[in-house]
Amino acid sequence: MPSFLRVPCLVALAVCCLPLAGCNSVPRYQLNQAQARARQLYDQNRSLMAERQQLMALMGEKDSQLAEMTANGETMRARLENLMGERNKLVSMKTSPLSDEASRNFEDLARRFPGFEFDPQTGVSKIREDLLFASGSDELSPKAQQLLKEFARILNAGESSQLNVLVVGHTDDTRVAKASTRSKHPDNWYLSAHRAISVTHALTGSGVSPTRMGVAGYGPHQPRVPSKSPNARAQNRRVEIFVLAPGASMAGWDPVSSIR
Repeated sequence: MPSFLRVPCLVALAVCCLPLAGCNSVPRYQLNQAQARARQLYDQNRSLMAERQQLMALMGEKDSQLAEMTANGETMRARLENLMGERNKLVSMKTSPLSDEASRNFEDLARRFPGFEFDPQTGVSKIREDLLFASGSDELSPKAQQLLKEFARILNAGESSQLNVLVVGHTDDTRVAKASTRSKHPDNWYLSAHRAISVTHALTGSGVSPTRMGVAGYGPHQPRVPSKSPNARAQNRRVEIFVLAPGASMAGWDPVSSIR
């Protein structure tokens, strides 16, 4: 073919091929959109992965804290159980030097004489003032004489005959006002001590050896209840009798050296 005819033919062939190539290509704006979407999804995925890792770390920290709190709770529960066990042991321990028979006899005495209280755990007896004395007086009533006579009988029976006794008088906080009372008991110190002495004399008269006994007066300064109501004052006016083991001492009184 002549050369002058060869060039137009090549150009025509190229023009014919252009539409065919364009049919298989992706427009650039669509490609850009796809790439942007892919980048967006990638970034979202990375963000979700980071949040998941943070959440997993937080859950691990909470699990650790929960485990620690559970362990601490178990430790506190064990300590509480130990303390309660020790408390129950102390409560169940009998600190009274009295025998079981003597305690039963004193409990029977408390049932028969309202105003007389007995604690079997400690062996301490409390007698309200209205059972023992008239107001402002240290003279024992007939009913008090009967009570103390039976009290002495229990103290002198069996093993109890080896025990010592401390008699303690208490008053309320009302000032001694009557002149006739002040002539014998200038203040509540005197009144509380004189009442304790009267109880001791009654026990001595019923056969309790004076070498086994001591007296103390606290006036109004050791109240059972802090209230100043009439009922509270009635509870605070009392005589307490502490039964002590042979070698025990209380309030500065040593029963062993007192015998020497």
